[in-house]
Amino acid sequence: MKIATGLIVLVSMVASATAHMALLHPTPRGGYGTKQYNGRIHTFIGYKDSKWTQRFPCGGYAPGPVTKLKAGQIVPVRFLASSMKASQIKTQPKPTSTSKQFSQARHGGGTCEFSLSYDNGKTYHLIATYTKTCPDAYYQWPVKIPKNAPSCKKKGCLFVWSWTANILPQYYHNCADIELSGKSSGGKLPSKGIAIVDFNGRKKNVKAPGDGINHKSAGGPSKKEIAANTDDKF
Repeated sequence: MKIATGLIVLVSMVASATAHMALLHPTPRGGYGTKQYNGRIHTFIGYKDSKWTQRFPCGGYAPGPVTKLKAGQIVPVRFLASSMKASQIKTQPKPTSTSKQFSQARHGGGTCEFSLSYDNGKTYHLIATYTKTCPDAYYQWPVKIPKNAPSCKKKGCLFVWSWTANILPQYYHNCADIELSGKSSGGKLPSKGIAIVDFNGRKKNVKAPGDGINHKSAGGPSKKEIAANTDDKF
């Protein structure tokens, strides 16, 4: 992963307004290290300031770098907290104590959904769900691409992270452009879609069950959830 250390300055400039969470890996549209990065990738859908409105889908960012994935692959998903230093983004340190952690606006955790879209965010196919403690930038969150997923090598193929927070009724949505090598024929995707809430035209004031921890690590994904999100259920 390419790390642009100079962007930390930009993060600090907008941290007071955007000290939230974002997808780090796979690199999303508008994400850290991309040309579109403006520090607002951390914000929830519907956020507005004098220069930016975070829109659905994908924050309103244009297509970005393409990550190559394969059907059956386990993706080591990582998150970005705006207070992380460049060295922490590169090495992903483990928490040592509650008094020596970088701050994460986790909003009490909530529900993280991971999905694939083959039509640039018009429809979504849910492939993994982590609840309560997600997101947390101190940990990886393994997500398996379905082994029977069809190939998708056109523009608009996406790996998507969506988060419904616990403490606040806020909805986050980041998209990573991908090239997926899978079944050339006879492939199949999950039929279940994702939750899309808390902005204009959608169900409002939705809060997902969480852990109630706002700015600190909550221990990462459980072994049970990791197993459920890396098996061959699809």
